[in-house]
Amino acid sequence: MTIAYKEGWRLEEIETLTWDQVDRKLGIIRLEPGETKNDDARVAYLDDEEKEIIAEQWELRKRVFNQRGELLPWVFINRYGSDRIKQFHKSWKQACETAGAPGMIFRDFRRSAVRNMVRAGVPENVAMKISGHKTRSVFERYNIVNDADLIEAAKKRASYLDKISGAGTISGTIVKIKRKRD
Repeated sequence: MTIAYKEGWRLEEIETLTWDQVDRKLGIIRLEPGETKNDDARVAYLDDEEKEIIAEQWELRKRVFNQRGELLPWVFINRYGSDRIKQFHKSWKQACETAGAPGMIFRDFRRSAVRNMVRAGVPENVAMKISGHKTRSVFERYNIVNDADLIEAAKKRASYLDKISGAGTISGTIVKIKRKRD
């Protein structure tokens, strides 16, 4: 879930992730051409939290090997340690209900990742490359504007107007303009 939330990757891209796609030393995960929906390769540079998750999965892999004698290629394995995660609908539903977000779908993480990258100031073309969006129109569908965005826009606008007029209001701006003309 963390990788989906931060990188905006699709569930299938995460479920099928194998250790040969991970460079733990450099903190990189690669999706090769043909492994993504749009067939484009992608690289994720992991933050500290993601690196920690990858390290935990590596340790889990070693434990499963010690118990079963089988070295699994997948990064995220099922609860039995026998295969990759394939279906987790019941667990997902329970987790969403426990978190107070019933009805949430996994794809919501993709929207959140796009919105978070844009709000963090990541250039949109870079965010598109990270999330794997090929077209601007589809990317914009994920970059949803909410009330918090509108409130923040009002604050930024007021701050900007205050800087240029010294008043931050239309009436203050008009007074300043009249003074400059006189």
